[in-house]
Parts: sequence; C-alpha cells; structure tokens
Amino acid sequence: MCGNNMSVPLLAEAVTVSGTEKETAAVIFLHGLGDSGHGWADAMTAIRLPHVKYIFCPFLEPRIPVTLNMKMTMPSWFDLMGLSPDSPEDEAGIKRAAENIKAIIDHEAKNGIPANRVLLGGFSQGGALSLYTALTCQQQLAGVVALSCWLPLHKSFPQAASASGNKDMPILQCHGEMDPMIPVQFGAMTAEKLKVIVNPQKITFRTYPGLMHSSCPQEMAAVKEFIEKQLPRI
Repeated sequence: MCGNNMSVPLLAEAVTVSGTEKETAAVIFLHGLGDSGHGWADAMTAIRLPHVKYIFCPFLEPRIPVTLNMKMTMPSWFDLMGLSPDSPEDEAGIKRAAENIKAIIDHEAKNGIPANRVLLGGFSQGGALSLYTALTCQQQLAGVVALSCWLPLHKSFPQAASASGNKDMPILQCHGEMDPMIPVQFGAMTAEKLKVIVNPQKITFRTYPGLMHSSCPQEMAAVKEFIEKQLPRI
C-alpha cells in the first residue's frame, strides 16, 4: 500500500490482505464486540478475489467499558447499552467510529482505489457500524455486507441519510434464524427500515435456519457472490 498508514490511526493496526494482482477494489471489514481482525481475515481470505484488497480493522479505542457487559473493559467500536430496538445508544461514540471508517475510505481514494470501488462489511457491532457509516457517507460506495447486525441510531433515519451518496447502494444483509444475541426479528426490522432509506430493490435479506450468532459456509458463499457482483475485475 502506498501512503502513510500512520495518518489514519485504524490502518496502523489493521490486518491487510493484499490482492494477488493489481488491486482495483477494496473491502473494509469490521469485526464484532470483543473480537479482532484476525478471525475474519481467515474466513474472508478463503473467498477472496485476486484484484481486491481486504482491510480488517481493529478498534481505534482498543478497550472501553461496555455497559451491556457490566462495564467490563473490552474491544468495542462504541458503547453498547442493550441489543434491542429501544435500547439507549452511544450516539457520540457511533458517530466518532463512523468518521474513523470514512477516513480509511478517503485514504484508499488518495492511494488509487476510489470510493465507488470500496465495499464496507462487518459482523454484529461491526456490521452495524458499516451500515451507519455507508448511509451517512457522502461518497458513493460499492455496497455493504451486513452480517448478524442492526442499524444504529435507526430513529435518526431517513433524515440522517439526507446528504448520503448511497441511496441506490446494494446491501446484503444476512442473519442466523437462531441468533440468541441479536434476534432475527431485529434483523428483519432493520431490513424494512433500510427499504425507506435506500432503493428497496437493492436490499437483500437472507436468513439461515439453525444458525446462531456466527457465520456458516452458505452465508460466506452469498458474501463471495455479492462481492464478485459489486466489485468486478476492471
């Protein structure tokens, strides 16, 4: 990668998997609460495309007290007070985290991969942040992969997306039907909310019988197909 990663704090600690040929696109993937970029790097590398760079971001604040987990300190994109549609939310933390992700998108653009060739993705809290970031981003992105997650600050939409360049952005949302952490009904509510923010024909919501708060081969196959479609070789 060209450029100085130190100017973008998240990139200094990111796990980056380079393409095996000229990189013309990028996937920025955000992991879930308490996780690190390494686990998803392994899963995504198995389905990677040769012309795509994969950036697996760590949390900028390596450890913060998480209200949901009795104020235990752990890696988290922002504080979580609860995992239901009516839970109070860490608005300042969510917005700060989104700005950090937008800084990575800007950095990639300066180094030759334009925003419309960048796809955001994430799992759980990381998926939630990827949705919020894309929907409040002025630049047009290639799409979003949102796994086992929800839309943060959902009551602020569609107004919060008024300046967004992503009203016609494809979104692949996947959810396990047996998810005990973020019930699939919350995922379905999120999909319906997304349809009033972006072109509803661009929303794909897939559920997986028996899947809990994790991933599965069928889901990863759907993710690969989506990335291939949104980030074709050029």
